Amino acid sequence: MSVDLEITITNGSLRYHSSPRSNTNKAVIENLNLTIAANKWTCLVGKSGCGKSTLIKFLAGLLNESTQWQGQLTISDNQPLTGRVAYMAQQDLLLPWLTVLDNVCISSKFGHHDSIPNLKQRAMTLLEHVGLADKHQLLPQQLSGGMRQRVALARTLLQDQPIVLMDEPFSALDAVTRYRLQDLFVKLLKHKTVVLITHDPQEAIRLSDQLYILQGEPAFATALSLPPTLPPRRFDAESASHQQRIFDILAHDHD
Repeated sequence: MSVDLEITITNGSLRYHSSPRSNTNKAVIENLNLTIAANKWTCLVGKSGCGKSTLIKFLAGLLNESTQWQGQLTISDNQPLTGRVAYMAQQDLLLPWLTVLDNVCISSKFGHHDSIPNLKQRAMTLLEHVGLADKHQLLPQQLSGGMRQRVALARTLLQDQPIVLMDEPFSALDAVTRYRLQDLFVKLLKHKTVVLITHDPQEAIRLSDQLYILQGEPAFATALSLPPTLPPRRFDAESASHQQRIFDILAHDHD
């Protein structure tokens, strides 16, 4: 599905209620203004607890009644986000009793109505793209961490939604696996509107088309400059300089 969708948030705020019936609430994000560009990677960085994950859960329609959103959410085609978002959590969330192929196909529960043979054919094609077609009959516990994340990516791609939201998908991986998977994700998510949550300034610099840092209490978003090269970027002196700036901001925010 190729749809050019841009998302704009204006004067957004997110509040946690201590209980569903309580009048006491705490703002975790306020005065949030940002634009998620169509067919680009928008990365959000910030310290733990600043509301990054809550924000993309809001975009994914996954907030519960203990969290309240206020503000303006504008979609470029004036249609709701419902049914047009694929969400990839930090954990791969593979079901241990299902094979790799069946774990990919479970994304059909989120809206696809293909016949079973067509669904499995599409899933096998995606497993080929992520280099795991020969592992399709294995169970998740027989895979490495990097392989499991590639299965999760194939499952996400099978949903074929124009917007992909990802919460720290590389955080549990070793450095080389993370680097390789970053390249793979950029390749396979081309022409998607992607939002990536990350704690890693280096990862944010490497993958971003645009980058926001959430800082303060309650948190607000500030757009940061990026090197002129296109992602995925190589690590060089200029990237290191941008990375250091993020570290300086985050370190100040922890004081």
